[in-house]
Formats: sequence, structure tokens, C-alpha cells
Amino acid sequence: MSDILNMKALELAQKIKAKEISAVEAVEAVAAAKEAKDLKYNCYTSFNLESAVENAKTVQKKIDSNEDVGLLAGVPIAIKDNICTKGELTTCASKILYNFKPPYNATVIEKLHKNNLVPLGKVNMDEFAMGSTTETSAYGETKNPWDVTKVPGGSSGGAAASVAARESVAALGSDTGGSIRQPCSFCGVTGLKPTYGAVSRYGLIAYASSLDQIGPIAKDTADVAAIFSVICGKDEKDGTSMDTTPFDISDIISSKSLKGKKVGIPSDYFGEGINEEVAKSVMNAAKVLKELGAEVEEFAMPIVKYAIPTYYIIACAEACSNLSRFDGIKYGYSSPNAEMLRDVYIKSRSEGFGMEVKKRIMLGNFVLSSGYYDAYYNKALKVKGLISKAFSEAFEKYDFLLGPVAPTTALKMGEGLSDPLQMYLGDIYTVMINIAGLPSLALPCGFDSSNMPIGMQLIGKPFNEKTILEAGNAFQSATDYHEKMPETV
Repeated sequence: MSDILNMKALELAQKIKAKEISAVEAVEAVAAAKEAKDLKYNCYTSFNLESAVENAKTVQKKIDSNEDVGLLAGVPIAIKDNICTKGELTTCASKILYNFKPPYNATVIEKLHKNNLVPLGKVNMDEFAMGSTTETSAYGETKNPWDVTKVPGGSSGGAAASVAARESVAALGSDTGGSIRQPCSFCGVTGLKPTYGAVSRYGLIAYASSLDQIGPIAKDTADVAAIFSVICGKDEKDGTSMDTTPFDISDIISSKSLKGKKVGIPSDYFGEGINEEVAKSVMNAAKVLKELGAEVEEFAMPIVKYAIPTYYIIACAEACSNLSRFDGIKYGYSSPNAEMLRDVYIKSRSEGFGMEVKKRIMLGNFVLSSGYYDAYYNKALKVKGLISKAFSEAFEKYDFLLGPVAPTTALKMGEGLSDPLQMYLGDIYTVMINIAGLPSLALPCGFDSSNMPIGMQLIGKPFNEKTILEAGNAFQSATDYHEKMPETV
């Protein structure tokens, strides 16, 4: 069983296709790992073994009948708890959706089924994806498998931790301002935040609609690329989705050289606040890229200092609008203490939402209020345009950019919640990518003196995931950071 869980997704799929392992055995191995470890790590919010086994049996029948089942057939995959799965609990880790079972599948779930992957249970997250530590969940915090006294990052902390703890083979997360990349950095796994519009958001319960994007988390770049190839593409149910340029996964896997590529490093990423060990690891990664044939140079990007306020103004403004639908009337939690209609709204929301969500709703309403709209929200939209322009100018010169994912390694439990400003500033290197709608690949590039993972990100041009995936595979072919796993797992 442990051998199955240590396999990468593509490797497991090959063995399932060769009938050395059955799809049901793969699901049962994950279920056994979840049963043995999840009291320690708290990665899952729900797990429907019966449904997963039935899906696995269906896939196995196709394999036994020698049907064309696709590249990842039979691979079990965990799903972040804000992605709708028909008839399965989908709660956004919030009390207000404690009993919500969607009557439909998100488009990405349909695509997983079509390509014969097996969706598993839901994995933990910060409530409504609002947080960077997975401590705001109504189900309790998820622990970092490298050190259970530290956070796994967020909001896709359950997804990244489940892969690191070998409680899943791969996972789907969502990224609004770094929510895939930062947990990957903290947990020593690999994840992709795709270009905005590359993957359908239909069925993703929204935090900030202009920033949210679903993406894969796995053990290495090849697996991430394979899962991305399954879930990407135009969807008529999502007007913001776009056709993506098809790529051959073999091109990603065979990529070992970066000859002819020009890589830019924003020097403003290495100013005040970044941990010395993080900075050193990322610059060492730059040396590896040079050894692989790339030309690497630093350049100035002073717009970085406006990233955090711009992001939080836009994200909270959209959040207060998106979360207005959770009112205690149509579905989810409805306060038993309400006597009048007005009480239903006020008490259901007051009792159903956690403190971090309430803070962001209040901030969103503030920046959208008549006296402050121009001073804050309108100004943030203008800066958003300037940030996009800065990246466009950079990409006239560089094929992709290199930077850290976070200024530190994983924080101690409670550290971020006790100092929210520190937690928000931890997103400084990731939020700009969502503001500009760009793709970014997070992957391990070292460890600090406490043996905690350090992550870097490769930032690409819009809809050019192939370039950063090839670069990521070349880097991982030359290094072994992604092969390491927590000693206690």
C-alpha cells in the first residue's frame, strides 16, 4: 500500500493500465492512509469511500476491456472543499455550508470523470479560501507534515498537506492570491496556478471572481502538467474561460535543457522582509537554471510594493458581493435563534461565518461604500492595470520570471492569526500573479536550517503554461528537492 502512495500519478497510472495494480487498490490505499494518518494531520473534511470505489470499479472495467482510457486512468485525486461535487458535501470549510450537497458537478470534476481519474473526498482549507494558514477552517486547522507545530499554508493547505503526507496521490486546489503556490512551498510539493481563464471556474464556490483559478497539486511537474492537460480548456458554462493551446505531455517530460531561454528575476522581490535562507535558495535555483542553459538576470519591478493593498481591496470587494448569497434562506446554515426575517439574515451570517470571513466582508463593504469607492476600489483597479503593464513589459524581454513563493518558510501555528498583517504580507510575491491573470508554477528549491521546505515560482506569459512546465521539469530533473518527503510520514 505504501508503495502506491509513494508513486507519482503518471507512474501509478502506467501500472494500473498494465494491470499490475487495480484502480480499486489505488483508492483503498489512499483510504487506508487517510484512516491511519488523518487524525494527526487533519487533511480531509469528508471522504466517501463507497462512491470512490464504485468509480474505480467503473474505470477498471474500461481498462479490462482495453478501452482508450487516457493518461491518468484510475488515479485517485483529492478535491479542495470549495469545488462542487454532485451529491457530496462541499462546505468551503464553513459552518454556513455545513450540510450543502451540490446538485451538479463542477466542470473540472466532469473532466476528471471523462478522463477516468477517481475523485476522492474533500480536503481542508481556510474558510471560503480566506487565509494563508488553513487555520480558519470550521473543521480545525490542518498540520504541516514536515512539522505538526507549523501551518501547511493556505488556503489550499489540506490539498498540499495531503500530497506531502502521502494521503493522496494528487489534488485539485484553487488559487486567489497564492492559495495553491504558498501551501506547495510550505509543504514541499509542486503546484500550478494556471492563467486566468485557462481552467473553468464553473462549480468553484467563489471568493473573488476576477482572481480565482483552479489548479493541480502533485509530487512533481510532470504530474502537474498531466492533470492540467485534463482540466484546462474552454467551457460554455464559464464566460471567462478560454481555449488553450494543446501541448504534448511528452514535451514536458523530455525537457532537460533551458538553452535559449531568458529568465528575469525581479530584484524588488529580495528587499526588506525576505528570510535569508529563502533568498539564498532561490538564488541557488537561478544558478541551476543557468547551468541548464538559461540566461538569467535581475531587473527592477518597483510596482511590487503596491501588490498587497491592491489585492486585498479588490479581493475583499468581490468577496462581500459573492458571499451575500449565503443568507440562511436557500441552503446551508439557518440560525435556530431567528424569529423574524431580518433576524434570519443577521443571525445566520453572524453565527455561520468565521471571524476572518467577517473581517473581509466588512472591508469589502467599506471600500465599495459611496464615500470611499473612488479613494480605494477605483484606485486599486487603476493599479491593477499598472501591475499588468509591468509584467507585459517584462515579458517583452524574458521568457519567464523566477522568484520566491513566500518570504519565509512555514509559520508556527497561531503566529499568522495573532498577527494578521504578517499573514497578509506573506502573500506579497504571489498576489501580483493573480492580479495580472498569469500562470505560475511553484516547486521546491531547498530547505531551511530547520529542515522546512522552501519554494520558488516560475511565472509565465498568459496561456503559456508549457514554457514554465518545461522549465520546472528541467529543474526537477537536475535536482532532488521534490523527491524528499517528511521523515515522520
